[in-house]
Amino acid sequence: MGKPHPFELRRRVVEFVEEGHTHRGAAAHFRVSIKFVNDMVKLKRETGGLAPKRQGNPGRGKLSEVSDWLRARMCEKT
Repeated sequence: MGKPHPFELRRRVVEFVEEGHTHRGAAAHFRVSIKFVNDMVKLKRETGGLAPKRQGNPGRGKLSEVSDWLRARMCEKT
């Protein structure tokens, strides 16, 4: 996964739109995608902030459902 855009860029893009510019105009001005501008404006409206969402797996591994069984089997073998 890529890194999220810097907070300063997020803030400036949203402020630019709030000043009355279009999303398309903001995207061209800051050289970002229109989707990025849309996502930032939506994020600001819904959460009141511009912090990036957590990326990646939220801490559950593929074997988390069978971890107890797996540990028991490993203890039996040693």
